[in-house]
Amino acid sequence: MGRCFAPSSHNTQPWLFRLSESVIDLLADRTRALPVNDPEDRELAISCGCALMNLRVATASLGLRLRVELFPDPKEPDWLAHATVIGESAAPGAEAALSEFMDRRRTYRKRFAPREVDSAMLDQLVDAANAEGAWLRALLTEEARQQAATLVAEGDAAQWANPSWRRELAAWMHPRRRGDGLTVPALAGPVAQLVVRTFDMGGGVGAKDRELAELSPLLAVLGTDSDHPRDWVQAGQALQRVLLVACQHGLQASYLNQPIQIASLRPKLQNLAGGGFPQILLRLGHPLAEVPNAPRRPVEEVIEWVEEKVTAV
Repeated sequence: MGRCFAPSSHNTQPWLFRLSESVIDLLADRTRALPVNDPEDRELAISCGCALMNLRVATASLGLRLRVELFPDPKEPDWLAHATVIGESAAPGAEAALSEFMDRRRTYRKRFAPREVDSAMLDQLVDAANAEGAWLRALLTEEARQQAATLVAEGDAAQWANPSWRRELAAWMHPRRRGDGLTVPALAGPVAQLVVRTFDMGGGVGAKDRELAELSPLLAVLGTDSDHPRDWVQAGQALQRVLLVACQHGLQASYLNQPIQIASLRPKLQNLAGGGFPQILLRLGHPLAEVPNAPRRPVEEVIEWVEEKVTAV
């Protein structure tokens, strides 16, 4: 399976794969949770859903069929998925074609090229979300985009005003060699952490994020019809499929989830999206430059091998 290139909040990579010869279980690693930024572990479940989608794509690229059961045991909420290899695939499918884009996908936080995302491409992204039981709705009018951008700036202000949120953010600012978190230069890291912990920079960050939202070629809400842990995992699978299809066509994405992370703002984004439950606010476009992949944890930290139980007959 190699490294797991799925996106995750603060690059926490909160997943564990438990493998045997023909079975793969996906478990949530709640030691890597973000209790201030993500108090219900909603984004943690979405991140794990992204990793599950990558597993499905990787398995399909090997010519194998996988049967996936979500939350196989209600008494074990950390056991998110049970996947069983059920044979060889007769022919490569759409998922197999996405495999080469798992390590090309990037979280692109800079301005995009001033180039539109055409309606045919948007239709493919909508179809990708629908295929996983979620929906993707673009904010196409200027008024809707400006309202969403305002919510992003308000979310930034609320988060940065919270010392606990700043401390949590600072705790996940790491040198690249750590393999997780938000990358900062090794020498500048302690200073950067001190600044983040100490100063409320919500105004400046909010102004920058507002501009990113307003200038993005495509601003879209990915969501679900209900809002339970199963929906969050499905949203993660939908998100990763959307990201891989986008990358397949030369697009990259980043996230402006502040209006979803701040509970008082989520209903306002819900109204903009036309109902349902927003899970991710995405900005997509054509990148102007290559950016490095986020650091990744060693494989041995995210994979655990176990022996299959043999039942006597």
